Amino acid sequence: MSDGRKILTAPRLILVAALAGALAGAVAVYVTWGPDGNNPHAVADAAAEADRACAAKAGRAEGLSALAVGDVAAMLPADPPRSLAALAFDDPDGRASTIADHAGKTLLVNLWATWCAPCRAEMPALDALQRRMGGDAFEVVAINIDTGDDAKPRAFLSEIGVTALRFYRDATMGVFNDLKRRSLALGLPVTLLVDAEGCLLASMNGPAEWAGDDARKLIEAAVGR
Repeated sequence: MSDGRKILTAPRLILVAALAGALAGAVAVYVTWGPDGNNPHAVADAAAEADRACAAKAGRAEGLSALAVGDVAAMLPADPPRSLAALAFDDPDGRASTIADHAGKTLLVNLWATWCAPCRAEMPALDALQRRMGGDAFEVVAINIDTGDDAKPRAFLSEIGVTALRFYRDATMGVFNDLKRRSLALGLPVTLLVDAEGCLLASMNGPAEWAGDDARKLIEAAVGR
């Protein structure tokens, strides 16, 4: 009887051990890859590689600084250029979006809010810049960071007659906090010049006259016209 119990128990022990091993493997995979299926080490490596590729554009960023004069004299070259491809916000349809989704376009990314007086003042100029130069090669990406719903910022844009700018949004202010951690945002407005590969070339804190010739010449050089 004793031998019989041992014979019956052994397969069960093997089965339990196999199930425990499978469970441990599943946990290990979950920890390694994360709940979203991305390997955090691979993501970090990809981000580091993107930053290295952008850093190689230091000469281009420095070259653009020669055109940061007059109305756009506060635009400072990135030192070093870094990747902003993962910078996240919502697109005009309310869907999650990143700078990477605009690959192939040079971008003037501007963060603004309705409670920011300088932001309100420069919005018509940004709209004029988009109307004048926006297209397949360039876009002004003005990201509103008001908390709450869209009613107030949409009403403000309608009130001042903004029609060319698309309505990008981040009600969480996550995009501002991300830039603040990178020492790129000191307050509002903040404006970033980003190339077609998502590399930051220059940045500015404070407003500017974006509808003037100084801004046009800077953007043309960034686009490569």
